[in-house]
Amino acid sequence: MAKKSTLIVGLDIGTSKVCAVVGEVTERGLEVIGVGTHPSQGLRKGVVINIESTVNSIKRAVEEAELMAGCEINSVFAGIAGGHVKGFNSHGVVAVKNKEVTQRDIDRVIDAAKAVAIPMDREVLHILPQEYIIDDQDGIKEPLGMSGVRLEAKVHIVTGAVTCAQNVIKCCNRTGLNVADIALEPLASAEAVLTPEEKELGVVLVDMGGGTTDIALFHDGAVKHTSVLGVGGNHLTSDIAAGLRTPIGEAERIKQRYGCARTSMVGKDERVEVPSVGGRGPRTISRQILCEIIEPRLEEMFQLIQREIAKSGYEGSLVSGMVLTGGSTLLPGMIEMAEEVFGMPVRLGVPIQVGGLIDVVSSPIYATGVGLVLYGMKRQDKNFFRIREGSLFHKVKNRMVDWFSEFF
Repeated sequence: MAKKSTLIVGLDIGTSKVCAVVGEVTERGLEVIGVGTHPSQGLRKGVVINIESTVNSIKRAVEEAELMAGCEINSVFAGIAGGHVKGFNSHGVVAVKNKEVTQRDIDRVIDAAKAVAIPMDREVLHILPQEYIIDDQDGIKEPLGMSGVRLEAKVHIVTGAVTCAQNVIKCCNRTGLNVADIALEPLASAEAVLTPEEKELGVVLVDMGGGTTDIALFHDGAVKHTSVLGVGGNHLTSDIAAGLRTPIGEAERIKQRYGCARTSMVGKDERVEVPSVGGRGPRTISRQILCEIIEPRLEEMFQLIQREIAKSGYEGSLVSGMVLTGGSTLLPGMIEMAEEVFGMPVRLGVPIQVGGLIDVVSSPIYATGVGLVLYGMKRQDKNFFRIREGSLFHKVKNRMVDWFSEFF
């Protein structure tokens, strides 16, 4: 049985499935030793709408992962997504106290950068430093110990609805799990599927799940833009169910087995059997009709992604192109269609830089789960995630402690 202290668990609570990935930290790096998945019924567009169903799905996925890994899971790194997630860039400036940048100065400049008005119903999920500037010298990644009198920081701040984060934590707690931290899902996926070279040159990661499409844009090794769109693979399934007049479950099966991103890739004589609703007998249709339903919806989703990339202002800086990951990217012809629509190189993102059960997790479906384990590996020593301190007394006390420590 593996030592508990070396185990890290990533819990991807998605719209279509809950996935638990158990990783063990060894001298060689991270090894995946257990995976558990279970269909998810309690989420819509990445947000919990039914706690009981979500708790049940988490329980089943975790039990399966425990069985495979031969361990007991107590703490997880959970993912969060949904249309409520908003990312924006911010900027902070402080004076360097002793002409040499200390950790205290770095903490102060990050605090200055995050001193923006955030509504009470929102919580800061991530503060991601992009670069530091010391006395007009920009492009500094690690300012500690450098000489200067003025320190600036450019950061990307990700916020989410407090209630949505609380519901994710509540679901995990109900199954007896502690939440070590909550991570934005596209950032976790990026840990698993992107290389440092791609992040440096400029790349956009698009994680197409069941209920949401998550976007993270990197340039110069830092996050420049994040976004979550409320469209995903379930929209394709709904269109197929409506167009072919078949139940949602059958529409999903038909999409996975016969679906294709391009109508031109399908022969005219190929047929698909479609079950009907209300006890009517099944009928056969041309496979091309199925693809004619999928293709325009996919193009529409790609146009929304294109608009989001244009909004970031880094459209011309994506030298490495695009990496597509997530369960919805498994449709044949998806990569070719994306290259045509976006006019840039596109590749399929599968987890890299991990060992162990690599043949099991080598699929876009597991990108977020493996990414959460890698995210957790870098942040093992951090405290448990806490929602914003509600009490005014605690806020004032913490501010006073900071203020006194700065002067004495």
